[in-house]
Amino acid sequence: VQLQASGGGLVQTGGSLRLSCAASGRTLSDFAVGWFRQAPGKERESVGVINWSGRSIDYADSVKGRFTISRDNAKNTVYLQMNDLKAEDTAVYYCATDKYGSRWRSWGQGTQVTVSS
Repeated sequence: VQLQASGGGLVQTGGSLRLSCAASGRTLSDFAVGWFRQAPGKERESVGVINWSGRSIDYADSVKGRFTISRDNAKNTVYLQMNDLKAEDTAVYYCATDKYGSRWRSWGQGTQVTVSS
C-alpha cells in the first residue's frame, strides 16, 4: 500500500486543519491506519489509530477532544481533523498502515503542520 499525506500548513493557535491520507495500490479498508507526528528534536509519537471499519478509534491523551480521525473507505482515504491547535502540535505528521505486530509497514511521506502563537 502506498500512502500520500497532505493538508498540512501554517495555522494560528486555536485554528484548525484537516489532514488527508490517501492510499493507492490496495484498498485501505482492509487495514487499520495510524496517524503519527514528530516534532524537531523529539521522537515520533502516536496521535491515534482507527481500525479497518472506523468503529474503533484510539487517541493520544494530548489530542483527545481536539483531534478526530475518520475514514472514507469508498475514497480510500483517512482523515485527521485537528481543532484548537496549539504550538506543541507543531510537527511533521505521518500516516501509516499495514500493521504487523507492533510494526507499521507502510508509511506516507509526511506533511508539515506549524502552529504559530
